[in-house]
Amino acid sequence: MEIGTGLLAIGAAFAVGLAALGTGYAQSHIGSAGAGAIAEKPEVSGTIILLIAIPETMLILGFAVAAMIILVLPGMAK
Repeated sequence: MEIGTGLLAIGAAFAVGLAALGTGYAQSHIGSAGAGAIAEKPEVSGTIILLIAIPETMLILGFAVAAMIILVLPGMAK
């Protein structure tokens, strides 16, 4: 195994890990504000659920970048 393989794995881990941290941070703030909004107006619960789901796309994109790092970059180095 070469050191490049390990560095690619670390890069992929950073892509997913940092995206997960950002998603968790965003969802925590949206969730706490959403709980307060639902307490005052129960009819906004559908909107709040949608707003909580939107940051998940960051994690999905982080996973896509990690997959590209693992699958595409080793082939380009040859």
